[in-house]
Amino acid sequence: MGKIFVDACLGLETPYTPVWMMRQAGRYLPQYMEVRKQAGNFLNLCHNPKLAAEVTIQPLDIVNVDAAILFSDILVVPNEMGMKLEFLAGEGPVFDKPISTEDDLDSLIGGDEAASKLTYVYDTIKILREQLDARGDNKALIGFTGAPWTLATYMIEGQGTKTYNICKKMMYSNPELLHKILKKVTEVVKLYMEKQIESGIDVVQIFDSWAAAIEPSKYNEFSWSYMVEIADYLKSKYPNTPIIMFPKGVSAFVERGLVYGNFDVFGVDWGTPMAMAKEKLGDKYVLQGNMEPCRLYDKVATTQCVEGIHSIMGGKRHIFNLGHGILPDVPVENAKHFVSECQRVSKK
Repeated sequence: MGKIFVDACLGLETPYTPVWMMRQAGRYLPQYMEVRKQAGNFLNLCHNPKLAAEVTIQPLDIVNVDAAILFSDILVVPNEMGMKLEFLAGEGPVFDKPISTEDDLDSLIGGDEAASKLTYVYDTIKILREQLDARGDNKALIGFTGAPWTLATYMIEGQGTKTYNICKKMMYSNPELLHKILKKVTEVVKLYMEKQIESGIDVVQIFDSWAAAIEPSKYNEFSWSYMVEIADYLKSKYPNTPIIMFPKGVSAFVERGLVYGNFDVFGVDWGTPMAMAKEKLGDKYVLQGNMEPCRLYDKVATTQCVEGIHSIMGGKRHIFNLGHGILPDVPVENAKHFVSECQRVSKK
């Protein structure tokens, strides 16, 4: 028997529509908070393969999702390229020396040298592969990366931002430098994802969390084309490994029919109507999503949305998920309700 999640990614018939949640291994779970306390802090947890594997598996047992997503962070990539990363309370991730010049970029390591430093990620995957195979319940393992644009925004801004004015200033006033940064990051990400596949993941997801920061007419040039390049590279070597693209907030890009590329699943964010995504993309790609995460605060609102999405997708070429990550204060009972409702409405 194949893994239901992998089969669904490939558009094959499954006994019900599989479900998982972005950020499913995280702060809403008391069990996660216990392990994080043990690790000391978030980055230590990412760097500890045994503990990272433990929190990766927690949602399988507690919430009953159909796939585990590797516990890590997108910013381990620029960190291992040579940028000092800290997670500050109340501020989130911060790089002490953001990139503003070509010299800054040249001082970073790239390619295989950078990708080879992420050994703790590959070690976590190897532990998970062993544990998941031993369970025999056919739950899949998702590996992931941030898209080059999303990684570049942190590298240029130095931290999270609401305006993106520093990287967007570069986009319009020095596009050559921005493209050089994106190219260097893309080369590392290709090899990073390849090493994740070699270590034992079943499916790759590329997160473009800050896609909405780019105006639609520039989105392909500064983000999507790089994501497609990564997908092409991986598909040329691992044609049977499904790839999920998740660009958040690109409804206009979807509506204008601009999505293209050699991948399997398109993640639909909660701001993009599922019916429109199905009309524009449903023939080419399996769709994933797209419940508004805040519906999880209410079980009735959750059920209504699950039934609504199912009525649009009809249980075909679809994977249930939220349209972004689960929030830290969602009751665990409500997360369980979401998963069981997805399985209930879609059982064939």
